[in-house]
Amino acid sequence: MGGDRAPGEIVAGAIQAVETLGVEVLLFGREDAITALFPNGAAPAGVSVIGCSEVIEMTDDPARSIRSKKDSSVVRCAEAVRDGAADAMVGAGNTGATMGSALLRMGRIKGVARPAVAVAIPVPFSHPHLLVDAGATVDASPEWLVQFALMGRAFSRLRFGVESPMVGLLSNGEEPGKGDDLRKKTFELLNGQPWFTGNAEGRDFMTGHPEVLVTDGFTGNVALKAMEAALKAAAGLVFTVLGSTDETKKAAEVVTGPLLQAVTDYLDPDTFGGAALLGVDGVCIISHGSSSARAIVNACSLAIDCVNGDLVTLMKETIQNAS
Repeated sequence: MGGDRAPGEIVAGAIQAVETLGVEVLLFGREDAITALFPNGAAPAGVSVIGCSEVIEMTDDPARSIRSKKDSSVVRCAEAVRDGAADAMVGAGNTGATMGSALLRMGRIKGVARPAVAVAIPVPFSHPHLLVDAGATVDASPEWLVQFALMGRAFSRLRFGVESPMVGLLSNGEEPGKGDDLRKKTFELLNGQPWFTGNAEGRDFMTGHPEVLVTDGFTGNVALKAMEAALKAAAGLVFTVLGSTDETKKAAEVVTGPLLQAVTDYLDPDTFGGAALLGVDGVCIISHGSSSARAIVNACSLAIDCVNGDLVTLMKETIQNAS
């Protein structure tokens, strides 16, 4: 029920996921609103509807709503994973409520101080970066950022097959000693690790190195949204120029258009579908608020990879081996 284009695009994506990925999908939400979107008003094979009487809206306070709206779709969805009725949850609604429901209902992995959101950042002609944390833990400590680095490395190996991911600490300069107190103390804790490359700057995004960029959730979320806006503006500028004259329109149709469209599709957040919430005792995928049906399909695909790769056990072993 959550997201800018819900429930229509969510339901459409769920049906496509069943058809293309070979999974079964449970849809949590207001039954009448969901079933009205089914062809012939009946749930297709592989799709089940779990009726919920409440919805946590985008404007609701996440922490308060999780406790007061116990029959909300996102809370019931997290409980289904906890109880073994589902293998993973995917949510495109209130991000704080999705994270909070996963944390409170699934629980936190033993030894994990705080969860972190791992977002894939596209890198042209290479596998993506990971940005950890992209919004789960706004006020972080140096020790927590070290855990984010460890979990990010493990997830990079699972998700992208990177054998030995390198980690950079996002800061306002690459020289040692740069940054605020959080960055300086985290640098001291990470310095000396063979996989730590030192401070990284915003310009290191989309370059392919280091493979994991670590920061607190506040800075990470601001950086992520700024990058999304910049990519959108750049794409809009290019396509506006290509459509500005008859000559450029013809060139776009014949030569550049298809090539640029392929690049645009790769840079589109919908291509990756969502971000994994690391550190909770279950698989939780947080999708973009404006997710399309395509994004939901890709989010389900990410969830499948996390389940098949046993993400939770990997995170448990990562934290245990670090202690």
